[in-house]
Amino acid sequence: MKMVALLAVAVISLDQVTKWIVVARLPVGIRIDLVDGILALTLVMNPGLAFGILGNMPVAWRWLVAALSLVALAVLARVALRMLPAGTSVDVVAIGLIFGGAVGNLIDRARYGAVVDFIDVYYRTYHWPAFNAADSAITIGVTILALRLVGRRSAPSAP
Repeated sequence: MKMVALLAVAVISLDQVTKWIVVARLPVGIRIDLVDGILALTLVMNPGLAFGILGNMPVAWRWLVAALSLVALAVLARVALRMLPAGTSVDVVAIGLIFGGAVGNLIDRARYGAVVDFIDVYYRTYHWPAFNAADSAITIGVTILALRLVGRRSAPSAP
């Protein structure tokens, strides 16, 4: 559990520092191209769920989202406690990434009432929903866990 906590703290730190810089230096909605036609920085305050889903929900409902995030963290902690004793270092990394990312976004909800997103990947007029370091950590962690679970289930059983 110590390694999970250390990785989570690293993710939270990276996430919060990058968001602090972006909030301090970028006006909301102004795009700064990094790689023309592919990647930009654009500050977006996302009050909704992942990928901006339910972004127009009433303010009172936003606190319900924060409460659901706390429940998800509790479930993740329970999964971690069950999985880690028999797990590998890959499982530790996955859970640390997910936990750190979830806490990073929860901090935003407490501070701003929305999640600070700023990485804008696009092609022509198509834009992937803006995201941040916490979202990236969660996505990578969930992908690792999913691949591990699929790999465990598809392994042939002994005769």
